[in-house]
Amino acid sequence: MRKDKNKEKNIDKTLSRLSSNGNAPTYFFALLLLLFFLAIRLLTIVSRSDAAFGFADMKVPMSTLTGVFSSVSHMCIFCIVVLYGKVGYFTSLGLLLLQFPMQLNNIFVNHSPSTIPGVFLNLMTIVVMTLLYRNNVRINKYQERLRNQAVTDTLTRLPNRFACTELVNDLVKRGGKFALVSIDFNNFKSINDTFGHEMGNDVLREIARRLRTAADSGSTGTHDFVTRQGGDEFSLVIRDYSSEDQLLDSIRFYEKELARPMSITDCELYMTASFGYTEFPTDADNTDMLFTCADAAMYEVKRTNSSTNRIRRFTPDLMNNTERTLDIECKLRLALENETVFFNLQPQFDMEHRLRGFEALARMKDTDGSMISPGEFIPVAEKVGLIDKVDICVLKNSARFFSEILKKTGADITLSVNISVRHLMKTDFLAELKAIIEECGLPASQLEIEITESIMIESADKALQCINDLKAMGIKIAIDDFGTGYSSLSYLNSFPADLLKIDKSFIDKMNTGDSAKQYVAAIISIGHIMNFGVISEGVEDMEQLETLRSIGCDFIQGYIWGRPLDPEAAEKLVLTQKQ
Repeated sequence: MRKDKNKEKNIDKTLSRLSSNGNAPTYFFALLLLLFFLAIRLLTIVSRSDAAFGFADMKVPMSTLTGVFSSVSHMCIFCIVVLYGKVGYFTSLGLLLLQFPMQLNNIFVNHSPSTIPGVFLNLMTIVVMTLLYRNNVRINKYQERLRNQAVTDTLTRLPNRFACTELVNDLVKRGGKFALVSIDFNNFKSINDTFGHEMGNDVLREIARRLRTAADSGSTGTHDFVTRQGGDEFSLVIRDYSSEDQLLDSIRFYEKELARPMSITDCELYMTASFGYTEFPTDADNTDMLFTCADAAMYEVKRTNSSTNRIRRFTPDLMNNTERTLDIECKLRLALENETVFFNLQPQFDMEHRLRGFEALARMKDTDGSMISPGEFIPVAEKVGLIDKVDICVLKNSARFFSEILKKTGADITLSVNISVRHLMKTDFLAELKAIIEECGLPASQLEIEITESIMIESADKALQCINDLKAMGIKIAIDDFGTGYSSLSYLNSFPADLLKIDKSFIDKMNTGDSAKQYVAAIISIGHIMNFGVISEGVEDMEQLETLRSIGCDFIQGYIWGRPLDPEAAEKLVLTQKQ
């Protein structure tokens, strides 16, 4: 783990928040001190006063208030000790000890025996507050022990699953990019069966030591958090990597450290582990899905049992677990039936930060109101043949909304909608699309259909005819995820597209080396040669933005300037841009 104090404080804050409420605010400490000094001052005044005041037809000497102000001062002392621990105790002790010289002076120099009760009261207060402080120390130690038990694995002393979940929750709320890695050791059960559980525990402790040492060494160049999930399962939370290559290098470093032979009680053991990882927010957008995705990737490594590649990134096809797929399918069918599949709009900008338009993105909520990741329900929709209905639902609702925005603002912006290859190839697609455009009143010239590069391989001739028909209607065509497929330039040249979308994976790697940058520059050049506009997806930082600007990219889409927005927020953005 890199010695980054600020980030370490973030983790410490996450863990300490689980059990400790902390001290009372500093301003309250100052208020108690002020009240204490005020009570002492008033106590001194009234004890020396011969005056009296009227109360219920009685003349009450001012000196009778000495007990009141004495009680207030001692109440302040006890509050400070209880609320502020060690600092409060020694502050209170100092305040009381400072009173003794004045009290003794009154007794022996001023011959004022009335001060004697105050001396004994202060002595008793010191005794009581000392007992109170010592008892609080014991309670705090017990609470600290409970806190450690709540967030620490007792066998390995690593943070446990609960601590990891809390940290991931916090990172998700902050919204920054990070990776969750699930680690499981191969054939660990055989160690327990062959050598016994005590030997197995020793192995787990050695694994934990190596993981902790690797994280603390800073050798990975990333900021890593190691936890034990239970059994022989461990997790890593990895942050501050500049590219997926660096992320993979970091995971390989842990793999290498764990592959070194282990000498446990005169036995030399060789361990191998399976690593599955997932990224936020690319693969999943909530804590539960992050753990599910990382585990799915890890179990796929174990399933394939490869001896050469034991690291796997989560991909949507790993969610083919029958039970989960059926669950998502049922929820998706219900959502489509109840028309609760909805859309968000991610803004697209030119390089001068002028709004080009929006991409409509499908969204769906679970029955409990939580979001279901598009990376989960879109593959299920494609697999079970519901993607057409999802496409139409998003297209119809977003087109209706967009038409209203255009009428209100007169903005010259474009609505971009994804259409699956399967849906595009349907014979009634064009008629269906025309009906939606006419019903919603959306100008065809302000609609853009996004198709994937794979269409040029799967059904080039039929796709070309369909695209020509769309162009004849005045609709724009964007080729999505360009560079990830294997289409030839001759096919590309024959397609009457308007826009190339460079896949996020290339943008992520673009600044890792000159060749990666030149690859993106080449795509942009190809697009311009063919009179296509070029937009880069997944732009997240200024370095990427400046690089794209320097190599002639036309438009960008990504978190740096705009996350997916609900319709209301999208409308506000359009109005802001119009001003």
